[in-house]
Amino acid sequence: MTRYTLITGACGGLGGAFTELLAERGEALYLTGRSEARLCALARKLKEKFPACEVRTRACDLTDSAQRTAFFAHTDGEGVVFQRLIYVAGVDTQMATERYTEEKLVMQTRVNLEGAVSFIRATLARAPLDGKTEILAVGSMSAVTPMPYFALYSATKRALAQFCEGLRTEMKGRAKVTCVWPGGIPTREDIKQNIEEHGFWGKISAKSPREVARIALKAVRKNKRKKIVGFWNRVISFFSALAPAPLRMRFIARRWRQTEKDAFSADREKIEEMG
Repeated sequence: MTRYTLITGACGGLGGAFTELLAERGEALYLTGRSEARLCALARKLKEKFPACEVRTRACDLTDSAQRTAFFAHTDGEGVVFQRLIYVAGVDTQMATERYTEEKLVMQTRVNLEGAVSFIRATLARAPLDGKTEILAVGSMSAVTPMPYFALYSATKRALAQFCEGLRTEMKGRAKVTCVWPGGIPTREDIKQNIEEHGFWGKISAKSPREVARIALKAVRKNKRKKIVGFWNRVISFFSALAPAPLRMRFIARRWRQTEKDAFSADREKIEEMG
């Protein structure tokens, strides 16, 4: 029986890197994102480049519990078995908390945390009992410490990491569960600009989408609890833990209040483009 890798946010920069790496290896892929048209275009591109790769697609609004339920009802009807879930989708809005609208607050929280927990739970509920299922959640270096002006994103990524850590113990011997923590990933133009604006720290923290995907896949294969991507990010994480919280907050606030990032339009079609 063919086992598929399910990738959320497949049409984005990091999601695309995962799809390409796995297609090169000849793995069967099941791709989801918000836009059916973009998913179909991606599937055609992959089939042209990797004719032997099996690719299926289905659109899903990760903020909508009814659509999430319908997604798995559809895959059940197809008889699909998932060997791996890679939860890439996310909303990385960056702004002062008082500037959030209710819609943006709900969107970011549901995609970054609720949707991830929902897809992970649904995947594990359908997992074979051979212990080979892999759960890979894309976290963020933003989870290392609370972040003024990036507070909601940081909090959702910290919550996702803690959920994955707890789940590991529950699933011991039945599934591998890994949360990967990358720094900046130069995918969208606004993220590239953001990395530039943060100067030295932004540049040493950043890794290409393909490098992040490669490291993440290796980490979940080895069943790592978490994987901080890149030497300098591990250094940053270590010294952040040593610094007094008020000092950390002042440093972060000075740097992060200078920029605002909100790539997600009101119709929310770009959620899968998280970098």
